Amino acid sequence: MFNKGNMTNILKQAQEVQKRIESVQNELDDLTIDAEAGGGLITVKVNGKQEVLELKIQPEALEEEVEMLEDLIISAVNMGLRKSQEESQSRMNSATGNMLGGMKIPGM
Repeated sequence: MFNKGNMTNILKQAQEVQKRIESVQNELDDLTIDAEAGGGLITVKVNGKQEVLELKIQPEALEEEVEMLEDLIISAVNMGLRKSQEESQSRMNSATGNMLGGMKIPGM
């Protein structure tokens, strides 16, 4: 049997979760993750939406072979993106009370 009170309660909870998700999404815009490779020769800043904001290459890194420099850049960027993804997922799971069951949401 349909219980109107339960449906109202479910909708209210869904709206609260929606507000928390929106809040986390706004926080992710401001979240900055730092990563580095080669002992700081390459540094990268990534936001909570997995966008690279900044890439710095120390002058000493230019003395390396091109292939080594490319590997360091890829390593730093991937580390930054991975950290950003993990932090974003953690914050989203916290906001939803882990209702998503650890499900990964692309771009979150």
